[in-house]
Amino acid sequence: MFLSELYHLSITYWNQGKKRNSQLLENKVLDMRKQILGNSHPDTLQSMASLAGTYTDLGKHKDAEQLEIEVLNMRKQILGNEDPDTLQSMANLAVTYNDMGKYKDAEKMEVEVLDMRKQVLGSEHSDTLQSMANLAVTYNNMGKYKDAEKLEIEVFDLRKQILGMEHSDTLQSMSNLAVTYGNLSKYKDAEKLEIEVLDMRKQILGNEHPDTLQIMANLAVTYGNLGKYEDAEKMEIEVLDWRKQIFGIEHPDTVQSVANLAVTYGNLGKYKDAEKLKIEVLDLRKQTLGNEHPHTLQSMANLVVTYSNLGKDKDAQKLGMKFCK
Repeated sequence: MFLSELYHLSITYWNQGKKRNSQLLENKVLDMRKQILGNSHPDTLQSMASLAGTYTDLGKHKDAEQLEIEVLNMRKQILGNEDPDTLQSMANLAVTYNDMGKYKDAEKMEVEVLDMRKQVLGSEHSDTLQSMANLAVTYNNMGKYKDAEKLEIEVFDLRKQILGMEHSDTLQSMSNLAVTYGNLSKYKDAEKLEIEVLDMRKQILGNEHPDTLQIMANLAVTYGNLGKYEDAEKMEIEVLDWRKQIFGIEHPDTVQSVANLAVTYGNLGKYKDAEKLKIEVLDLRKQTLGNEHPHTLQSMANLVVTYSNLGKDKDAQKLGMKFCK
């Protein structure tokens, strides 16, 4: 009973956005379950999967990948390839591959999971819809925006019908679709959806919840795309301050906020401020993601632009040569 209570408390922390507290409890539960139940027990595997999810939320993608591969291999052996828990492990690992910039690996696994979930669970099951949503995110990351849009509209419509407008999954579908609209230069459509999601998340989750901060960050990017640079700057500073407090400076979401604000500074002609932030982002991404991750390479490209804006042609050329290697 004690272990069950600790596990459910860790889930409560996770739902409240208290990811670090959740990780501490999940580590404790996992260690105790391994000792009492053994490594292959379903409850032990569930603890491993939950901890991997928390690692993902904290930006510890290598730790998440290692756990998820271990869980997937054991579930395949014990349950078989088509069991819902095995498919969930595959879906989780695909999300981690996405976070690590391994988009081809993510796409391959997500297509496989989606096909099996359609066969086993049906097209309207919540897990099938989540697979469609995950695949759409991967399509976005790969630049397949029209494919992403088609999937996201389908998921959004089904979730509205099944879950209602205020459900967290429906709101996430709206947010994802808005990002795709932005990628397709449909900025007014993106803005409309993001404002709607932001208002509902503030009401339901509060101003400081990670999901609320994410939609604020997305809306700020849209403001920038619409030329509303002052609005973007104000919102990005607010999001950055909250993320520093909640996640710390090295968390991927915090680093993304710094990167977004740097772009806005560039749009406002504040090139020295942009330069400072972009150097910080590049250093952090090299440390946490490695030199070859798409986000690190994008940071290098962004800094080259700022060096050019400042007339630092030698610095721009030097970094540009590294980027092109």
